[in-house]
Amino acid sequence: MPGQLANEPLACNINSQHAGAGRRRASSEAPMFTRSHNKTVAFSHPFELKGVDRVLPPGNYRVVTDEELIEELSFPVYRRVSTIIYVPGETCNPSAGMVTIDPVDLQAALDRDGALPSDPGLNAETG
Repeated sequence: MPGQLANEPLACNINSQHAGAGRRRASSEAPMFTRSHNKTVAFSHPFELKGVDRVLPPGNYRVVTDEELIEELSFPVYRRVSTIIYVPGETCNPSAGMVTIDPVDLQAALDRDGALPSDPGLNAETG
């Protein structure tokens, strides 16, 4: 469905070396436990996103959100540290790039995309 999150499982790396577990905080010697969530968002129309200096084409985009454990509490709670979207490269620089974004801006772009009418030509091409 246009402007919606793709239906794929949420990948979550908790307390793994890849996810950053065991990194030391600058202010203490206690390890900082982080986890990452990966999801794919789908856009049906060209769109703009705050933090990206150009219009992005329709398609599927990988979004990674990193969270860190708040250790002062008696139960596990995580706070968002960063959200990154992977965008395709420009014509003059075809390599893909990562852009830090605000999840509120991402949701607003998805909502705008979902409010636009579907392009019947796209449906004919995709079957």
